[in-house]
Amino acid sequence: MRTCLSLLALTSLALAGPGCGGNSDGGIEASGTIEGTEINVAAEVGGRVLRVPVTEGARVAAGDTLVVINDEEYRLQLKQAAANLASQDAAYRLAREGSRKEDLLQAEAAFDAARADHQRMKDLLATATITQKQYDDVYARFVAAEQTYAKARAGLRPEEISGARARRESAAAQVELLQKRIRDCTVLAPAPGTVTLRAVEPGELVGPGSNVVRLTFLDKVKLTIYVNEAELGFVTLGQPAEVFIDSFGESRPFSGSVVYISPSAEFTPKNVQTKEERTKLVFAVKIQVDNPDGALKPGLPADAVLRTRAVSQ
Repeated sequence: MRTCLSLLALTSLALAGPGCGGNSDGGIEASGTIEGTEINVAAEVGGRVLRVPVTEGARVAAGDTLVVINDEEYRLQLKQAAANLASQDAAYRLAREGSRKEDLLQAEAAFDAARADHQRMKDLLATATITQKQYDDVYARFVAAEQTYAKARAGLRPEEISGARARRESAAAQVELLQKRIRDCTVLAPAPGTVTLRAVEPGELVGPGSNVVRLTFLDKVKLTIYVNEAELGFVTLGQPAEVFIDSFGESRPFSGSVVYISPSAEFTPKNVQTKEERTKLVFAVKIQVDNPDGALKPGLPADAVLRTRAVSQ
């Protein structure tokens, strides 16, 4: 009789198929903890916090304002940069367009006068009416006037024009940088999510890179379970799964699918209750679960069922 009972028990286990919890319908059952994707939203600029228009637990859409930082200092810097840009732009246009007509006429008149003076002093020097120093002074003025007139006619050299253009572009970049800093004083939500940490309050000073708000994405959450080598062959990417939590029991299954299968084995995590289970080699499997109403909260224990091929046969 004992032999017959033992054979009957072995036969029942064989028909049950693979299953972490001994599921008799051929599915793989395992437990884990709900995980939400979290991001820490940081300030890109430093300053004093003016407003924090969100509260913990609030749902936000992409582009919603999370934190507002005082931008007065950046606006003053922008005024200075804009004035510098206007000056550099005017200098570049003058260098590119060359001398104005009235400047050219003035340089030509000065050159003609200096040339006439030079010729007269040259004649006087020949008759020893003036000294050599008097002639040299007039000659120096003549050479300077000639160079000024030639430069007015030719305009600036290409290198000088390129330098003026580079200074204008540098000033324009400074203006754009300050405009960006002013925009960054309003910290926006990068994606829809739930505020799970409000790290700053109005009046606080924050620096660039300081975390100001933590967002958790709850529309889709993940559940990590662990399966052994015998069960791994029945798990595939995209495989549908059902997830249950204690609050609803089996009356409300949450739909999910396998999105990750670990390529290497590891020991069962230490949060498993028994020491015997913790020493087993298993493979991590991640299930992405739809959570449209946010009922699945990060940290909740959950049970998952993966239907294997044995069920459909």
